[in-house]
Amino acid sequence: LHMGKTMKEDLTVVVKYIKQLYPPEFNVFSTYAELYHNYFASHAKKNAESYLEDKDIYLLLSWVHNIYPKDMRKDHVLAEELEKVKLGSLLPSSLRKELEKKYLDSEEVTVKNSLSKCLDKEIQRWKEDKEPEKLNGHFQSELLAIFVIQSIYSGQKRAKDISAAVGEELSHRLWKELPAFLRSYRDAFEDFKEKSKKHRYYKPILIANINNCWNFRDYAEKNMAEKDDNKASILSTLSDIENSGFDVLLQQLFAQLKPIYKKFTENKWDSSNEIMNDIIKTTSKHISEFRTLKDSFYHAIVEKIHAHLVKEYIYRLLKRKVSLKTPVQQQNLAQSIFKNAADLEAFCTSNVPTWLNLALPKLAEIIRLQDLGAIKIEVATLATTYPDIRKRHLEAFLYIKANLSRGELKSILGYLADSVASMPPGAPLFSNINLS
Repeated sequence: LHMGKTMKEDLTVVVKYIKQLYPPEFNVFSTYAELYHNYFASHAKKNAESYLEDKDIYLLLSWVHNIYPKDMRKDHVLAEELEKVKLGSLLPSSLRKELEKKYLDSEEVTVKNSLSKCLDKEIQRWKEDKEPEKLNGHFQSELLAIFVIQSIYSGQKRAKDISAAVGEELSHRLWKELPAFLRSYRDAFEDFKEKSKKHRYYKPILIANINNCWNFRDYAEKNMAEKDDNKASILSTLSDIENSGFDVLLQQLFAQLKPIYKKFTENKWDSSNEIMNDIIKTTSKHISEFRTLKDSFYHAIVEKIHAHLVKEYIYRLLKRKVSLKTPVQQQNLAQSIFKNAADLEAFCTSNVPTWLNLALPKLAEIIRLQDLGAIKIEVATLATTYPDIRKRHLEAFLYIKANLSRGELKSILGYLADSVASMPPGAPLFSNINLS
């Protein structure tokens, strides 16, 4: 700092007072500037070749990339004269690159260790007999995400302050550390999930960790390139954590619903309205505890519930427990399904919009229709909406329509190809219904 200040002040004196005392061909300023630069560069080189602490490496690189070329040589009094001299860098290129590598390696290890310690502290918090804090009604454990993101951001910013190239290289390295950290986080979460089921605040901690994923997801979405493999890895790991947490949160609800759904087939679809009311009532009790999830995760878990309710209902229709020979019997069943579907839609769409609402009404319409051509059209529409439906599903469903001849049944089934169809992303329905 003293050397830099002295050089700047002295060269300013040369520009203002000394230069004009000599003939132009003497290049007085150039002589002074080169002597000062060479002296300064020799000291920088000597320092660079000696043992340096991390903070000293950072400071020296800051001088090489920023303070010397920008703050000193771009000074409004000196800039024009220094442009003519072409002094070069404070350090030889090879030595500068060696220092940069040391800095990058050290910074990468520092951030990595910092993230590891942060995760250890988070795991310890899970083991304490304390309920997670709430923010805006949502359980949170945001210190982890905030610390991790801040550590990466601070590292990137420090490196970028040295130079754009150094900043880009460290960013590239730290982007690789984030997926590795999140995989460790996922493994720790899985371990807690399996071993701590009797923990007093088991579910709130699961919810807090699901909510944590939002911060990481938001950071990756906003700061990483779309085609970056690290981004894909990060989002995939976050989805693993979210879905793993959802599965545990939904276990109790789905277990309670199973015997209720059995009543549909046990009662031959009589009293189906009362059974559906029981399903909705049971589900409502559980949905309220999911309000501590952030909104996006709350919508996601309610959509999972809706998908489960629809799939379980369809599964019961495909169980071959009811075979109706008359159009009147079929129309009565269709009306019951229409009513159940409407109740289910009213319940679920009051919580979240969904793509599932068409399935049950379309199946009910197939049961209701008696004209072969009309049935085929409805089957084709169903297959277009849910392209993962297969012949085995449709055949099991058409068992209900006992008045169809073998020829008519074969004709309807011919509308479906058993080859694998392309499914719209996020919308598999029948492929998750196992008839075995």
